[in-house]
Amino acid sequence: MDEPTGWRHMKSAPMDGSRILVTVRSSEQGGAEVDVVYWARADQFGIEGWRAADSHPGNIIGYADPELKCWMPLPKANTAGDSAVSSGMPEPWQGEDAEELFGSGI
Repeated sequence: MDEPTGWRHMKSAPMDGSRILVTVRSSEQGGAEVDVVYWARADQFGIEGWRAADSHPGNIIGYADPELKCWMPLPKANTAGDSAVSSGMPEPWQGEDAEELFGSGI
């Protein structure tokens, strides 16, 4: 998680509204996954915090800080037209995680 171009600690995530990739921790609802989020200031649609990029008024998908493990910038678009380059989503970060989220999951 310490690579400059890989996953980074959430403490260093930009809170300027720009979109980033995050690893959402696994929980009782499912395994770890990658999502695109942005930091939103409090407004008439919700409180300040991380929101999924596909949120819209009336259907805000928000993440609490403990739900997010780490972040990375969005990959650059393939402007060279090289079809051999894969531009798929990265795998969620699978390193050791000492924190337990919302119970044991029995």
